[in-house]
Amino acid sequence: MKKPSFYISCPFDTYSGYGARSRDIVKSIIELDKYDVKLLSQKWGNTPFNFTKDHEDWSFLNELRVPGVAQGQKPDIWMQITIPSEFQPVGKFNIGCTAGIESTGCDHTWITGLNRMDMNWVSSKHSKKVFTEVAFEQKDQQGRTTGHVLKNTKPIEVVFEGANLDVYKHIPSDKVKLDLSAIKESFCYLFVGHWMAGDMGHDRKNVGLMVDYFFQTFKNKNQRPALILKASTGRNSYMSREEMLNKIGKIKKQYPNDDLPNVYVLNGALTDKQVNELYNHKKVKAMVSFTKGEGFGRPLQEFCLSKKPLIVSGWSGHMDFIEPGLAIVLGGQLEPVHQSAANQWLKKEYQWFQVNPKQAKDSFKNVFKNYKKYVDGGKRQGHYIKTNFSYDKMKELVGSILDKNVPEFANELKLNLPNMNTPSLTTPSLKKI
Repeated sequence: MKKPSFYISCPFDTYSGYGARSRDIVKSIIELDKYDVKLLSQKWGNTPFNFTKDHEDWSFLNELRVPGVAQGQKPDIWMQITIPSEFQPVGKFNIGCTAGIESTGCDHTWITGLNRMDMNWVSSKHSKKVFTEVAFEQKDQQGRTTGHVLKNTKPIEVVFEGANLDVYKHIPSDKVKLDLSAIKESFCYLFVGHWMAGDMGHDRKNVGLMVDYFFQTFKNKNQRPALILKASTGRNSYMSREEMLNKIGKIKKQYPNDDLPNVYVLNGALTDKQVNELYNHKKVKAMVSFTKGEGFGRPLQEFCLSKKPLIVSGWSGHMDFIEPGLAIVLGGQLEPVHQSAANQWLKKEYQWFQVNPKQAKDSFKNVFKNYKKYVDGGKRQGHYIKTNFSYDKMKELVGSILDKNVPEFANELKLNLPNMNTPSLTTPSLKKI
């Protein structure tokens, strides 16, 4: 029987979080071996292309690449992995796939996009909650209320981002080859992520405030840890590194008479294997993130597989895979998105999380002072993710959702008519009467 055609438009060939998400979704669908998969390569912001060229283990995706859907053709299944405002129904059955949202609201065009599809997949319960609960009062061209409300009307499934257990795992520190000899401290906190737009305390990953609280906690101390930022402002470049160093310098100027702990910027591309070695390096003792909101929070998940402690904000997408009793989960409160971080998708009237200052600084101090107390929780958290949030578990979920929701498609049958001994119309024949 002919397999249903499954066209997927996504940034699978980009160096981006959405690229990684796309590759995992695509690979899981291919491995189900139920569909004829074709891929349309899309860009993702300003992130660079050629991931599949640079990573031989992903080069098989290029064999499925097509320039587009042929005119007049309608795929059996169509999927787009992008932000919902870009969703367009192209196939007989249409699936929108998005990480979702990091705040308490979304633009009305996202709900319109979700409603264009037959069903939608999001990465976390947080994203599903936002998309399910938001509503917009519709108005006519003169700005008058029409009495209609725009809400999501299509099914939403939570498809978590499965960790690659072949790459992200605990390894003995003596097997780690990554060189961090330039860091003199033996106890380091690690942050991984982008330092995005926003004044201090208002960028989405909250990097500025994290650095400031780190300085406040350990200034003028004889014994103190270091903080490693595996970060960029969007690209791993010299300019990105200088921008982050300038931001750190501005924070340091607030403490002109204090002896401050060291902050190291680790900027540049690392392979997945090197990232896992970073997580398992003996100098890296814990990961910290005061994030204001996550659609999922993939680096947090992958770090936990090293079985080390995690300090993290207690709100949004990553709480799907974080067990509060196993990690150091910080309380706080929701606050409006600051104008310095706002954009067309993240508006000032939305809210996101701000960690409690005392809890944040206490977490730095307590983990440094009583590290052994938190080691067992880190190990158990890693086991929890390995058991419940692996790539294989994600693939099972993808297969189950497709089986339950995708309709059967009629197959085109070729008619094989029997040969009949009928006289030719062009050859005269005689019959005796």
